[in-house]
Amino acid sequence: MSNQTSSKNGYASVNGLKLYYEIHGSGMPLVLIHGGGSTIQTTFGRVLAEFAKTHQVIAVEMQAHGHTADINRPLSFQQDADDIAALLKELKIEKADVFGFSNGASTTLQFAIRHPEMANKIVVGSTFYNRGGAIDGFWDMMANPSFEGMPKAFKDAFLEINPDSNALHRMYERDVARMQSFPNIQAEEIKAIQSPTFLIIGDQDVVKPEHACEMYRLISKSRLAILPGGHGDYIGEVTTPQDSVMIAATVKMIDKFLSEPN
Repeated sequence: MSNQTSSKNGYASVNGLKLYYEIHGSGMPLVLIHGGGSTIQTTFGRVLAEFAKTHQVIAVEMQAHGHTADINRPLSFQQDADDIAALLKELKIEKADVFGFSNGASTTLQFAIRHPEMANKIVVGSTFYNRGGAIDGFWDMMANPSFEGMPKAFKDAFLEINPDSNALHRMYERDVARMQSFPNIQAEEIKAIQSPTFLIIGDQDVVKPEHACEMYRLISKSRLAILPGGHGDYIGEVTTPQDSVMIAATVKMIDKFLSEPN
């Protein structure tokens, strides 16, 4: 879908990393940050072209994911946020909207905390700011994961871009280790976020609805949507049922939020 609107893709040298990015459309910059184990297409393939009708979409693949090779440094949401900031500076973009999903949403929160002057509006999809925000059993599951349990769609998408199965396994191990040592963000840091924020989760998501409400109360300029469905159903993430009505409605809600005055 996105190839129809593609205007540019390439690599930027940021913090020692060769970071892959694509630019689609025109307008206010909107950075899209994919979920764990994912690529631009597996997370945003159903919605990217729609966003590109109203924005200059800058879609990225973070360290060890998709086109972006791993390097010898820790994987962290803070580092990913700093890489996004460095990319925007490389592209001479002073301020951007950011939409992150799942792990990408954790990066988006860190971007708003660490680089507030660059974060215009943020859309935070399906993440928690502390370990208590996950549904019951989530951390038990993360304690004993298996590579076999990784969605085939994720594996296939990675190997289509990079046929190195060792790199795929390494990416999986990196993402698992990062989640197992998930760093809580302090409530004071969440409260200090000044960017208008749109929080979105599914009612059958990995995030407790009560936790999403807590984040909504902490961030002064925030909106909250709890939509029917699971993790990423609302944007048509590749492993979900692909409900076109819900996907279209989500895009409209996000577009409306992004178009409103700050």
